[in-house]
Amino acid sequence: MRELFRKIQPYTGKIFAIFLVLFISFLAYSLYQAPVIGIDEKFAYLLRQYGYIILFVWGMLEGEAGLIMAGLLAHTGDMNLYLAIFVAGLGGFAGDQVYFYIGRFNKDSVLKRLRGQRRKFAFAHLLLKKHGWPIIFTQRYMYGMRTIIPISIGITRYDARKFAVINLISAWCWAAITIVPVWYFGEQIMIVLHWAKAHWYLAIPLVIIFGGGIIYYFNKATKKIEKRMMNEN
Repeated sequence: MRELFRKIQPYTGKIFAIFLVLFISFLAYSLYQAPVIGIDEKFAYLLRQYGYIILFVWGMLEGEAGLIMAGLLAHTGDMNLYLAIFVAGLGGFAGDQVYFYIGRFNKDSVLKRLRGQRRKFAFAHLLLKKHGWPIIFTQRYMYGMRTIIPISIGITRYDARKFAVINLISAWCWAAITIVPVWYFGEQIMIVLHWAKAHWYLAIPLVIIFGGGIIYYFNKATKKIEKRMMNEN
């Protein structure tokens, strides 16, 4: 078994990509075959049938939208709150482990294909060198660096077991921090969502402005920290 694991490790990225394509195809087929009428009802049916599986994969991609969905389903009783946190955390853990081993066993290929990201790789190495393990814990909240940091750590000689332990704890904290507030304020969030559905022509610009503002803020903050650390070194 250990020998088999060593053989497939260099192909982690390709296996991950194939898995995602197959899973998305399965969801599309299931959505089409759902025995209900209306796209909203079809999505609701799909989430009730395969909610934890979808949450796990969404967690692998570290999408907060999936965790928000889980929080709302936990509020309505369609998901167990603690199980949702557990599954989402495992998904986040698995995703970063994949990225870590992509860096560990595909160093030359990664550096060649991601030449345009060299500055971010250098920044990730500086963060790891200066702050150590806490950067593994906080990288999930750094816009534009979520994929780069696990890969860049994998490229170094950082202990794989230590990374896995910190990564797992970090993933469960990330899941809890996102899901619990949504679960707690579920009623208020549902009111806002119903309003947005009824007034979509007003909601769409607000979402674009609000979402764009958050992305812009975190992107600017990340670049500011990156520039300061580059200047220090």
